[in-house]
Amino acid sequence: MMILQDREIMRVLVECCLQEKVFNKYYCVLASKLCNHDKNHKFTLQYCIWDQYTELESMQLMRSMHLAKFKAEVVSSFTLSLAVLKKADLHDTTKLTCRKIMHFKMFFEAVFEYADNVVWNIFKRIAGGGSGQYETLRTGIKFFIERYVLGNEKQFAGKYKIAKKALKSVEEEDPFL
Repeated sequence: MMILQDREIMRVLVECCLQEKVFNKYYCVLASKLCNHDKNHKFTLQYCIWDQYTELESMQLMRSMHLAKFKAEVVSSFTLSLAVLKKADLHDTTKLTCRKIMHFKMFFEAVFEYADNVVWNIFKRIAGGGSGQYETLRTGIKFFIERYVLGNEKQFAGKYKIAKKALKSVEEEDPFL
C-alpha cells in the first residue's frame, strides 16, 4: 500500500466509527490491530484524534460521545496512551468550553468504568519520570477530573484515587497483580 493510503485508513476508520448510530467497539479493535501491525498507524491515529479536537465545538453530540468512547477504548487497550490528550489543553480554563468539558468528561467516565488494574496502568503510562515531558498533561488531567468529573458526585472517587497514585508512581509495581 502506498504511504498516503496507509494514512487514510485510520482517518476512514475513525470517521466510520463516529458516524455509527450506536457505538461499535469493532472500530477500536481494528484500530488496535492495525497499530500493532505498523507503528506508523499509531502516529496517524493520534494525529487523527487531535484533528477531531478542533471540531469539538461544532461536532454533533453523538459523534462527540463516540469519539470519547473510541479514545477510552484505544487507551484502555494500551494502543495509545493518555498522551493523546496533550493537545486538549485540559489545564487551560479559557479553552474549556461547555462542549469540550462534556466531551472529556464522557472520556474520563468511560475510562473509570474499567477494572482498577486497567485504570492504574492507563495512568501509570504517563507517570512522572526524569524527563517531565508529561507534567503539564498530568496537571491538566488532575485539574479536569477534580473539577468536572468528580464535582459533587463522588461516584468515581475510588478510581480517581487509583489514577492519582499511578500518576505519582515511577517505579512502583501494579498493586493489583
